[in-house]
Amino acid sequence: MEDCIFCKIVKGEILSHKIYEDDLVYAFLDVKPVSPGHILVIPKDHHENIFDCPENILSQIIKVSKKIAQLLKDKLGVEAVNIFNNSGGVAGQDVFHLHFHVVPRSKKDNMKMGFIGKKDLNINLEEIKNKLVLES
Repeated sequence: MEDCIFCKIVKGEILSHKIYEDDLVYAFLDVKPVSPGHILVIPKDHHENIFDCPENILSQIIKVSKKIAQLLKDKLGVEAVNIFNNSGGVAGQDVFHLHFHVVPRSKKDNMKMGFIGKKDLNINLEEIKNKLVLES
């Protein structure tokens, strides 16, 4: 993708603070971090979101995200991390090149991240389960 900022970063056309690179994955410091050490992990090839990313690349992104989390714990002393992805505009994706955030967390950071379940959705869990069960 010619105007994809993450593709330009992978090609070296835009400066980044690289933390990790292999044949499939590139990881770098987010330029608008929510905490010190906030890292983005991306596929080197352009894949818009989780829906069009091949499983082998997605698996490598998750493996690298774990390595990055451990690195943050070992080198920066972080207490915990959030690892997340937004796939699709409705989900909050704003750069349409698949990326996972690895966000360092501490008790003192006062960040609020999470989901608030809705008890009043009036949904039939059994009906949804029957539509979604995967065969192994």
